[in-house]
Amino acid sequence: MINAPDIWLKTPEDIPSRWDFFDKLLRKHHIIGTPGAGFGSYGEGYLRLTSFNSRENTIEACERLKKF
Repeated sequence: MINAPDIWLKTPEDIPSRWDFFDKLLRKHHIIGTPGAGFGSYGEGYLRLTSFNSRENTIEACERLKKF
């Protein structure tokens, strides 16, 4: 197991594809993530966010996610 400051979000059921979820987060909420499929079959249906940023930016991204 690797200790990495990543946050994995399950793609919402009402959004047709992981790319639609990625696009909506990027364009509407200004949050950049990585579709989990790029990390293998276990990542399918998830979006990966990283917290390798400032504490303030990570908190801001979480606040934006709450509005989603």
